[in-house]
Amino acid sequence: MQDVVLVEKLDAEAELDRLAGFYRTAGGPGVKLLNSLGGSAESLLEQLPEPIRQGLTGATEQALWLAMHAAEGSRRAVPDQRPWVNTAVTTAMGAAGGLGGMSTALMELPATTAMLLRAIQGAAAREGFDPSEDGVKFDCVRVLSAAGPLSNDDGADLGFFSVRLTLTGPAMQKLIAAVAPRLSVVLGQKLAAQSVPVLGAIAGGGTNYVYTRYYQQIARVHFGLRRLAVDADIPHDELVRKLAARM
Repeated sequence: MQDVVLVEKLDAEAELDRLAGFYRTAGGPGVKLLNSLGGSAESLLEQLPEPIRQGLTGATEQALWLAMHAAEGSRRAVPDQRPWVNTAVTTAMGAAGGLGGMSTALMELPATTAMLLRAIQGAAAREGFDPSEDGVKFDCVRVLSAAGPLSNDDGADLGFFSVRLTLTGPAMQKLIAAVAPRLSVVLGQKLAAQSVPVLGAIAGGGTNYVYTRYYQQIARVHFGLRRLAVDADIPHDELVRKLAARM
């Protein structure tokens, strides 16, 4: 019996090592490329026209609602793709959106948001969860509230994994309203990187590449922790603390 417990503990530790690897590589070298193209996250946001900055949260809420319907409908028609396929599709979309500068980038934003959400759903499915279940739908949207890849994250954002949202009444409406302000900052950085016509195509493709890779990796960590808590019978918050110690 003691040997069985020891094996389970070793397996849990090995799984935490795997998830820590996903977290550490979420941004990757692509972040340096984006910073060289458009500057820091803060300077990118400052490049946006004031009316667009003011309207970002509302536009993000609308994009999230459209993404929810589009991602759910596409799952019934098209099976989940491998992560590199999702990344390739969103990279092409970002390049197309950046060709015409800000105007085409704004038009592309809802489609990219839907693809990001769909990629997150695919990551949930790979960890053994059903993206059609309400609880999993909520968690997929919550992944989009993680700090974006252009933020200077020293591991402090690991607190995201232990956050519990109280969902009452119109649950998804409350969730999207809670997620939109933070996601709007991330999407604002993306818009700014795409704001220069033609050159924006390079930045747009690069931004979408990094963002898709980032959110897929974060989703693997998020749902991997949920699955490990059940399989290893270890409290979720304890797993988050163990993960933080590996950063």
